[in-house]
Amino acid sequence: MELAGHIAAVRAGTGDPAAMVGEFRRTAVLVPVADGGLMTGEFGGIRWIYAFTGEEPLARFALARGAGPGQEWAYVAVLGARLVDAMVPELGVPAGVAVDVADEAGAMLFPPVTGIVPDGAAVDADEAEAGARQGEA
Repeated sequence: MELAGHIAAVRAGTGDPAAMVGEFRRTAVLVPVADGGLMTGEFGGIRWIYAFTGEEPLARFALARGAGPGQEWAYVAVLGARLVDAMVPELGVPAGVAVDVADEAGAMLFPPVTGIVPDGAAVDADEAEAGARQGEA
């Protein structure tokens, strides 16, 4: 199953979130480029890297952001694993990945939590570590 299918299944309550994260890590997503870097937005104190499962969802996003029909947007293809393992920590602030955000029924957020981003970039890493220590006692 492709990433969009995993997202749809999880949103419908029938999918496996861990399998979806695994598929995201293995999938090359399209990330728009702006001002020499990856296009991001901020919401709820989190910096979100915008990523798309294909050119059509990216085009819908561009239109929603005011791009004219046929206007080209620069983007790069990046493995999901590279986004969460390398790019998110590089931002130096709590950050995650927002996939297909212009598609209300198909969007998915991959937040900065353990199991998605490296522990050093996870906002819940201290809580997860404390829970692990408590379980050892």
